[in-house]
Order: sequence, then C-alpha cells, then structure tokens
Amino acid sequence: MSKNIVMVGAGVANVNAATKLIDNGFKGKITIIDMGKDPYLRPYEEVMTGFLGAGGWSDGKLTYHTSIGGQLSKYCGEEKAMELFDQVIDNFKRFHPKPEEVQCSNPVAEPDFIKPYFGLRLFPVWHVGTDYLHEIGKNWYDFLVEGGVEFIWETKVTSIDFDNNELFIGEEESFVNPKNWPISYDTLIFGVGKSGIDFGKQLAEQYNLPTESKPVQIGVRFEAPQKHFQKLIDVSYDFKLYRKYEDKGVSLRSFCTNNNAAYVAVEETYGDHSYNGHAKKDEAFRNDMTNFGILMEVQGIDKPFEWSRELVSKVNAHGTGLYYSPSRKPSTTSEGVNVSAHQIDWMGLQTVSEHFQGYFEYISDFINDMKKVFPTLEDDWGIF
Repeated sequence: MSKNIVMVGAGVANVNAATKLIDNGFKGKITIIDMGKDPYLRPYEEVMTGFLGAGGWSDGKLTYHTSIGGQLSKYCGEEKAMELFDQVIDNFKRFHPKPEEVQCSNPVAEPDFIKPYFGLRLFPVWHVGTDYLHEIGKNWYDFLVEGGVEFIWETKVTSIDFDNNELFIGEEESFVNPKNWPISYDTLIFGVGKSGIDFGKQLAEQYNLPTESKPVQIGVRFEAPQKHFQKLIDVSYDFKLYRKYEDKGVSLRSFCTNNNAAYVAVEETYGDHSYNGHAKKDEAFRNDMTNFGILMEVQGIDKPFEWSRELVSKVNAHGTGLYYSPSRKPSTTSEGVNVSAHQIDWMGLQTVSEHFQGYFEYISDFINDMKKVFPTLEDDWGIF
C-alpha cells in the first residue's frame, strides 16, 4: 500500500479524499499542496484557491443529482456516484457547527405557468448555508491537521515527473518555495479544479494523456427583486429553468439561485472578473433580491477553453467585469460596498453580443421569455 500520498489542490475533492483515508486508518504520510491559504487566513473574497477551493467557499448548496455539475456517474456508475454524494454531504454535516440546520429541499411537481417557455429541472438540493462555510472549513481543516495531514500553502506546483514520481515547485511572484523541493510521492492525486486548468492541459500534452473535449459553458449572473420570482421560489428555492436547442447544439439553464438575502460576488480567475452569487442566513442581511446564473452550454466549438477564456477577457473593461440593466444600478455586496462592475448601456450590450459570436441571442431570448412567465419583471433586472 502507498506510504506517501501527495495531493495537488486543497479543493473539495482532495479534502474528502484525505478525510476518507484518515477515517479508514491510513498510516502513511498525506501531503496537500495548494496555491491559496488555510481557512483561518483565507479572505472571504478569495473564492478560487485555498482550503475547500471554489466548491466549498461559495453559496453552500449541494445538488443531490448526477445530471448537474459533472460526469461522475459516467466513470463509476450511478449507484456508486450517489454513494459518494452521500459521503460528501455527511462530511459537510459532520464539520458543521449546527448540523441540525442543514436542510434538503426536494420539489416534485413542475408548475404549469412556466410552460411552454421552459422546462424545470427538479432535483433535491442540500442547503448547508453560506454563513457556515468558513466555520465548516476551520473544523474540517483542524480534523485533517490533527490526523497528521501536512499542508503546504501558497505554493504552486510547476511540473510533475510521472516517470520518477516527483513533483516540482518553483518560486514565482508571491509563491513560497518549501525547503523539501522536489517532493517525491508513491501515489499522486491531482485535483486542481478550475484554477489549474492550464497546468492540467500542459501535463496532458506533455505525457500524451487521453482527454475529452468538453462543451463551452459560459453565461451571465442575473439579478432582480425577489418578488418577481416568488411563485416559482415557493415551488423550488434553487430552481433550474431549462431550455435546449437540439439543432443548434445549445442548451441553457438557470443555476445557483440565491434568495432572501442574496448578493452578487466577484471572482477573479486568470486576471479577469466573473460573477457568482451567495445568500446570507442572518435576517439582518435581507435585501429581498434574487440572483442566479444563466449558464449556456455550446457544443462543437474548437478549443473550447481558449474560446471561453478569450471571450471573458473581451467582456472585461476598466479592470473589472460589465453590468447591464434597462433600469437598475449595480447592487451592493453583503459588506455594503458596490459590486465591482463597469455599467454599460444598450450600445455597449450590442458590443458584448458581438463578442459572443452570435450566441448571446440565446441568453437574450431566455431573459425575454422569463419576462413572459413573470410579467411583473419587465425591465426590473440586471446582468453581470
């Protein structure tokens, strides 16, 4: 059995892997390397790197179904995938300061009023709570450290020698170079997430590893007063409106819905700004807003990652992302400051549409059909 396991990335995948090793009595050495910080030092706004990665540092909702968010069942089967889902949910409860507050919503009926414009994907969703994620992270981290896991923070793995079971870390900018460079391993677990896409691509090309082309996934963060969507929220808090254009290779869905005390959050990846959302539990933060992503998936684009990276770069301006609304101003964050965004007018939106190379019309149609389903919405909305 492996005596020295090294994990690249401290996101949800590797944190759960390390937890399972400890629970199963693993006696060897476990080392986890990450570019970010531990949960005690990780800033609230640093959403991509650090303990629990982006997946455990966002809105605190876990969708309990294999049709959303990945291809796990493709590789291990539906039954095993759901078993692993249960283990992850159990761990979030295990390290939760108030596990009794973790709730599961499970809508079962699709309302007639959204037809014929949208389908509604109905999946169980576990609500862990945005407000508790940092405490969960600290409790979980303490458990791993007490279990003997060594963490190397603010460190970037720059290359991996699979032939000799070594990985290398280089000094660049603010990254710290640990003393035990290079690092040897018996087993390597590579779980770098979105922040490590370039590195993963580099390794795949270097070692001629098999890869699969994935569709482009890109979209906008939509925000509006909650009152316009309340009748759907009453059916499903984290509703997922769905639209598919089979002949065009395009599908769209809403995802990551936040209500009641809902705020838009800025993320920075590869130097560009994008937008996520989260909701606070404390009534003191209540703003009666709703926000969600409108995610578009496009099949058949050559070099999908490069295409989406270039698009995101083009729709950033003045050091931040863009905001468009027919009637509103950019909202504030939960800290009470304006969401970082450069507001554009209708002409600016046409320029954005050109950057999308014809695909923005699907997002526009999605919004226009929402105005038909929710007639009070009219122009009382904005997109980041």
